[in-house]
Amino acid sequence: MSTTGTLIWDSDYAWEVLPVLGQASLVTVQATLAGFALALVVGLLFAVGRLAGPTWLRCAVAAVVEFLRSTPLLIQIFFLYYVMPEVGLTLAALPAGMLALGLHYGAYCAEVYRAGLQGVPQGQWEAALALNLSPWRTLRRVILPQALPPIVPALGNYLVALFKETPLLSVIAVMELMQTAKILGSESFRYTEPITLVGGFFLAFSLIASALVRGLERTLNARTRRRT
Repeated sequence: MSTTGTLIWDSDYAWEVLPVLGQASLVTVQATLAGFALALVVGLLFAVGRLAGPTWLRCAVAAVVEFLRSTPLLIQIFFLYYVMPEVGLTLAALPAGMLALGLHYGAYCAEVYRAGLQGVPQGQWEAALALNLSPWRTLRRVILPQALPPIVPALGNYLVALFKETPLLSVIAVMELMQTAKILGSESFRYTEPITLVGGFFLAFSLIASALVRGLERTLNARTRRRT
């Protein structure tokens, strides 16, 4: 406990709210992992569509990607949660938030995938086609193993960025970390402890995620070297 005329930090209150914030952190992690998993899939589909699809598909995907990258995530969250029910698609708050995160960051991941795929020599595609490999098998067995290692750091950065944007889900009443901290603060008129603890959690997750990404990058690079 520290004081400068008035109480600044109450350790007892911090320990009291820590379990509540711990429960809320599970929602934050769930939203992060589900949103990023969706972003990885959507991003790959966008990238392949822009590189290998017919002209009309390339133009359509390019327009969608540009729209998602150029509009704020907050607007996309509002659109999915408040506007889509008017056309018959109603989503609960957490799934709507996950979908918004996945689509928004899928557009950014698409550009990362596209750069990685374009970095693989064209001869790799031609050799795979000469061996009668299907396009999907060529992508999965030949191209992606070469394209992934260089782009893992960029994808990892987007994972951390997505995680740090999960507080935006509080605008549609998702009980993630920041929303829970604000409610705790409003009930006790003490914001220092819950907000500080939330900041510590975000810092810890970011550091752990960065370390895992670096480990994955080293593993993929080692596998690539063994194959060559």
